[in-house]
Amino acid sequence: MKKNKKQIWFPAKKYGWGWGPPCAWQGWLVIACFVALLGTSAFILLPGNHYGLWFGLEIVLVIALIITCYAKGEKPRWRWGKD
Repeated sequence: MKKNKKQIWFPAKKYGWGWGPPCAWQGWLVIACFVALLGTSAFILLPGNHYGLWFGLEIVLVIALIITCYAKGEKPRWRWGKD
């Protein structure tokens, strides 16, 4: 019986810490939704001078993206390009 290997959406960067561009369509969908939500929130909240609400929403969106990258990406660690 074959084990199902975890599909990686966000590969680790070759140099530095973190993740590079997505390598699966699901990762690109996550990034597209993130950018769309950032733009939509700015379009709706900034003209009404709701800066605090806008900033709080941006923080929530960034945290959600980081959690998604941790869950569906390679384990982040510092890399020097040799592996």
